[in-house]
Amino acid sequence: MNRKTRVIVVDDSALVRSLLSEIINRQTDMECIGTANDPLIAREMIREMNPDVITLDVEMPRMDGIDFLGRLMRLRPMPVLMISTLTERGAEVTMKALELGAVDFVAKPRVGVANGLNDLATEIVDKIRVAAVARVHRTLAAANSGAAAQSGGASARPGQAAPAAPAAMLGRLSTEKIIAIGASTGGTEAIREVLTHLPADCPAIVITQHMPPGFTTSFAARLNSLCQIKVKEAENGERILPGHAYIAPGGKHFSINRSGANYVAVVDDAPPVNRHKPSVEVLFRSVAASAGRNAVGVMLTGMGADGAVAMREMKLAGSYNYVQDEASCIVFGMPREAIAHGAADEVLPLTQIAPALLTRLRSGNAHHRI
Repeated sequence: MNRKTRVIVVDDSALVRSLLSEIINRQTDMECIGTANDPLIAREMIREMNPDVITLDVEMPRMDGIDFLGRLMRLRPMPVLMISTLTERGAEVTMKALELGAVDFVAKPRVGVANGLNDLATEIVDKIRVAAVARVHRTLAAANSGAAAQSGGASARPGQAAPAAPAAMLGRLSTEKIIAIGASTGGTEAIREVLTHLPADCPAIVITQHMPPGFTTSFAARLNSLCQIKVKEAENGERILPGHAYIAPGGKHFSINRSGANYVAVVDDAPPVNRHKPSVEVLFRSVAASAGRNAVGVMLTGMGADGAVAMREMKLAGSYNYVQDEASCIVFGMPREAIAHGAADEVLPLTQIAPALLTRLRSGNAHHRI
């Protein structure tokens, strides 16, 4: 019999601790081995019990979840699932948590917590399972938070990445060129790594990152503050412009249509595809149909198989596709499936994807396929 995944629940609400413990203990493959109402107690429990995963509330007494996460990921990196609140501040703090190294998050409602958490039970345990097998790295943001704490400096806030050095401009490219990116678990930081190394005149970028409503606004704003390109949530009917990145709004599908030599965003409320909404499959299929060999595809870290079939369709239509390698993924599911479907032209470490993409774009005028 396989060993159960051992989970510690950290939350200042006794009700939430009780509910999460019950949800976890109902599963045959996991158990809640302890609960803590603040991070200082949690720290001792982690030392003593060595859990596989912890769930962590964002706002708690004595030390908030972000400060604790920064210290944990600096000193003892381990899989953390954040329990966030569906508020604007909750979304901003969650983005910082993912930057510090949290594997994923679950958004709990502000009211009706008991019913809300029970409704989210499947999502919670699925994400605990993913976290248990995720590759957790000591992040640069966590290291920086430690350096800031030791120096006493307030300039480097925990969870705040620095903008990348400016990338060399590409020069004139056809407005028909387009880059399509798909990602899920671990994808927020993987997308940041790619986008911050692209110049202001790069082709238009369209992105689907699995994310619930209420969080993509903060995600786009954070990327916009770090990138040379403009980053925003996609809006139905808007023209897709070079030098811009468009992110699928949480809970909506995002695709593109052709309009002459340009592309137009389509944002709709159709049913989930591959259990996801937004779905990478929806975006990539539209890119295959509308852009063909003018497209570059990028598949980043994520659980499952969403987008693999459509990425193969992109390749058959003439696109050139990059897939993140296993060693640099938090979760290798979506990249593995893309490779298995024959959709990958190159499999690269995350830090090599943007440079390879830029090299290909710079030489693109001499090739039929960019």
